[in-house]
Amino acid sequence: MSDNSNTPASSAFEAATYAKVTWRLLPMLFLCYVASYLDRVNVGFAKLQMLNDLKFSETVYGLGAGIFFIGYFIFEIPSNMILHRVGARLWIARIMITWGIVSGAMIFVDSPATFYVMRFLLGVAEAGFFPGVILYLTYWYPAHRRGKMTALFMTGVPISGVIGGPLSGWIMKAMPGVHGLAGWQWMFILEAIPSLLLGMVVIFYLQDRIRGAAWLSEAEKQLLESQIQAESSQKAEASLGQMFANPRVWLMALIYFCFVMGLYGVSFWLPTIIKATGVTDTFNIGLLTAIPYASAAVAMILIGHSADRRRERRWHVAIPALLGSIGLILSTVYDHNTLLAMSALTLATIGIITVLPLFWSLPTAFLGGAAAAAGIALINSLGNLAGFVSPYLVGWLKDQTQSTNSGMFVLAASLVLGALLTLSVPKHLVNK
Repeated sequence: MSDNSNTPASSAFEAATYAKVTWRLLPMLFLCYVASYLDRVNVGFAKLQMLNDLKFSETVYGLGAGIFFIGYFIFEIPSNMILHRVGARLWIARIMITWGIVSGAMIFVDSPATFYVMRFLLGVAEAGFFPGVILYLTYWYPAHRRGKMTALFMTGVPISGVIGGPLSGWIMKAMPGVHGLAGWQWMFILEAIPSLLLGMVVIFYLQDRIRGAAWLSEAEKQLLESQIQAESSQKAEASLGQMFANPRVWLMALIYFCFVMGLYGVSFWLPTIIKATGVTDTFNIGLLTAIPYASAAVAMILIGHSADRRRERRWHVAIPALLGSIGLILSTVYDHNTLLAMSALTLATIGIITVLPLFWSLPTAFLGGAAAAAGIALINSLGNLAGFVSPYLVGWLKDQTQSTNSGMFVLAASLVLGALLTLSVPKHLVNK
């Protein structure tokens, strides 16, 4: 870099360096998240055939869908602590390969007991992936850049819906009876393959830290490291015991619990809600599920960019949560009109999914070092217990009332509570 306009201190050099990092890391992390989320929630499509084939009730389905998060909860913190010690490259690869194997093995489910066991093991296998990536981003990006980066990474959630909905619907329509397997069994087999392949690629592609990135120049490494070190000096480097005793960490876990209630209400029940409006063809259901998710992908990026540009977090979290709540309520009002119900579900999905990446800019603004590794994992694991409560509760209420409406009201109330709790967080703590 010979000319002064291109010195490491210049904004042009800084922008170019972060663009280089983003193009190197984000596409791979994004693909991994698409694969992981697809394997986590494709049971929502399998439900359209599996319940009839195996004679499961809605409650059995809801419990099986949710029990994933018990295994996830138990192993989340240990997994993230191991990642912090051994590095993201090997640990993320291990997670992806094991969850691909378990997800493919879902074809052997033949009773409620085997359904529960396989979903629990899938949670164990995947534990640590999401908080591990959130932690990994803190090694590369300072707080004022992470909102947008986390949003880009988490577009994997809606994009998995855009891709997975039509794909799952097509597999389940086209593959029944091939080699004696049901359509839902083929779906589990075929959709596990990307996780296995990506897990192998991660071993050779990712670097654990800035210093080990051979694709960065020395000047670029120094720039990145100086920004991370400057931010780390302002964060709480707490012990694990202090982190567990930190009321802010528990508040974050409660806020995240409220938002995850809404997320998995949509993720596990969206195909069922669309079918209830009168759409019966599985491929058409899959195509329709892509609409809310595609809209949410665009909204995530735009709102994440707005939050970073304004360096404002709380309202950028609270407003989408409230919109998600309104969308869920409207979906019950128009539950027999496909067009109006889809409009309401699109609003709900935009609000619910947009809130998630912006939420993670809150705890990562004040946690650092080992406290960040454990704190992020604790918040994620406790929050994801809502992934157990939400589908089980909606399934139980559907069995009791023969409708998903009462479940949607509960999820809407949870989103409102999450928004109010977010606004209770001190502004100076998170607007960085």
